[in-house]
Amino acid sequence: MNTPLPPDPAWLDAQYNNRALVPDHAQYFERWARDSKAAREHLVCLPDLAYGHGPGETLDLFPAQRRDSDPLAPVLVFIHGGYWRSLDKSDHSFLAPAFVKQGACVVIPNYALCPAVTIPDITMQMVQALAWTYRHIAVHGGDPRRISIVGHSAGGHLAAMLLACEWSRFAPDLPEDLVYNALSISGVFDLEPLRHTPFLKDSLRLTPEQVRMASPAWLPKAQPDTEEERGVLLSVAGGDESAEFQRQARLIRETWGEAVVPICELLPGLNHFSVLDALVQPRHRLNHLARQLLDLT
Repeated sequence: MNTPLPPDPAWLDAQYNNRALVPDHAQYFERWARDSKAAREHLVCLPDLAYGHGPGETLDLFPAQRRDSDPLAPVLVFIHGGYWRSLDKSDHSFLAPAFVKQGACVVIPNYALCPAVTIPDITMQMVQALAWTYRHIAVHGGDPRRISIVGHSAGGHLAAMLLACEWSRFAPDLPEDLVYNALSISGVFDLEPLRHTPFLKDSLRLTPEQVRMASPAWLPKAQPDTEEERGVLLSVAGGDESAEFQRQARLIRETWGEAVVPICELLPGLNHFSVLDALVQPRHRLNHLARQLLDLT
């Protein structure tokens, strides 16, 4: 599978440099950091739990606050973005309150950043984080059979990679359907354009082999269990995002098919950063999709 590339590298920068496309992006980061600090102070939070032994291999866990008749709560694993080279789990604790108060456990893992590691390395770190979650989440009130992933940007890419993971090849105690389902927000599923994007090339250092290994749109995806609605990916992007991010959102449905990607939507009026804010707005379509995945509707 070959992606046609425009001849002008400046076009790629214009399509993929979201901070340049959203001039007030720093205000989002400042507010997220402030609200995240408040969330960790006001919620029960188990910070910096080690899921591995390498740099950055820790996660924050927020137990569910409310349970109905369920003895174990559904689990939301949120994977942050930042082009695999920036940001931190601590910047995204602000997402937890909206879901723990509805009865879900929230897990937010960290990962090492490029160029110290590669994107395939980060993917395997997230495999470790999900394996840790499956093995340990019941101790914290979460249901290991209901682990949903939500990822933003680079995290949206990683969410799709985890849905395609052959879990039993990683460890024999892991079920093939370890990931209940996933929601990718502004995800990147074909990494080939990023290999040629000037502002990313030096930090990502993508090789053709890494693109083949770590592009979800280049990987086969098994059909979901339609009876239980497991194994599906929802793909969304902001209606105000670049044409390339909108193409990427559609691409995963075109390659994996509607049975695996039943919903592919562009959300009106949202850019690459405000789309993440919509995730925690109770009346927003994006929040509804996340709660639907978690069986909280």
